[in-house]
Amino acid sequence: MSERILDPSNVTPAALPRLLAAFAANAVERDKRGGTAKRERDLIRESGLLKLSIPCELGGAGADWIVILDVVRRIAAVDSSLAHLFAFHHLMIATVQFFGTSQQARRAMEKTAQEDCFWGNAVNPKDARLRLRRDGECYRLEGVKSFCSGASDSDMLVVSALDEQQKLKIAAFPTRRGGIRIHEDWDNIGQRQTDSGSVSFDDVVVSNEELLVSPGPLGSPFAALRPCLAQLILVSIYAGLARGALEASVAYVRELPSDGAARIGSDPFTLHTAGELFAQVSAAEALAGRAVQSFQQGWTRGDAITPQERGSIAIDVATAKVASARAALDVGSRMFDIMGARATTARAGLDRFWRNARTHTLHDPLDHKLKELGEFALNGVYPTPSFYS
Repeated sequence: MSERILDPSNVTPAALPRLLAAFAANAVERDKRGGTAKRERDLIRESGLLKLSIPCELGGAGADWIVILDVVRRIAAVDSSLAHLFAFHHLMIATVQFFGTSQQARRAMEKTAQEDCFWGNAVNPKDARLRLRRDGECYRLEGVKSFCSGASDSDMLVVSALDEQQKLKIAAFPTRRGGIRIHEDWDNIGQRQTDSGSVSFDDVVVSNEELLVSPGPLGSPFAALRPCLAQLILVSIYAGLARGALEASVAYVRELPSDGAARIGSDPFTLHTAGELFAQVSAAEALAGRAVQSFQQGWTRGDAITPQERGSIAIDVATAKVASARAALDVGSRMFDIMGARATTARAGLDRFWRNARTHTLHDPLDHKLKELGEFALNGVYPTPSFYS
């Protein structure tokens, strides 16, 4: 793959069209197989897109989050598992910027740019089984983490654990370190190639320099943007899934024999359903776009961002998440009302859009987002920063 990173004429990643075509060619087969999408991960490495969020002066492409999350959404329309892995890679790099020192962030980004590092995660703050203890001049990790998306075939990991005072600590270090065992135990109905299973840590050494303690998790309004970015990644994946499901149903109808396509295309009830789904997808994309713009402004503000500005971003993201999650679930199911019974064949694999959406939208309950939005709508109260809001 010869294209590299950004097309200077329009800041569109030049490698993306060929990448999407490669992903689409075997998406159904890989969904059925599950496991690690090693070849596709290597295609992403070769494309240069792992450097997208890294500043130009550090060897990256210098793209903003508007470009990055547009790429996430477009990949998700074809393969939401790969979009998940790609997006979490950039979230982990941003995590070092949110929670670490400027020196830690610079080293992480330079290493990524020079070595085409793919980042994975073992953060899951709700899983308290992983412990960090002091051992002289270093630390030791012992325990297990679940929902470790992208840990397989990763080069770097971001990990959360509880220390001896039960405080949450975050560290970033190479995946190929003694004592780390990545288990192939992810076998869910959707997002089947995200490798979101468990990782064991057996007396894993962590140095002082690898702990991200300045300002630490949610230690400032800027650091508290990290959960907004994580939620915005979900929004982008959901919006991509909704668009992908709609486009797949349209393509299916257009590929039918001419009499069948004409019959479906003139049926008033089918047209009504298609119109509803089109409106849902368009609304989700519009709200996602507004939330991305809002987040980018906050990111640019850096440490100058205020709690009120951060709160406004959280509301925009929560609004987009509700709309995009519902669109992904609804379109992924009702697309069959457009295509008809023959579209349910296992060979076509068109159920993957709903399965992926159903799996991923359970990441954290939508009811919590609706409660936060209601609190803001009625009482003018912004969401309290947490790892999920």
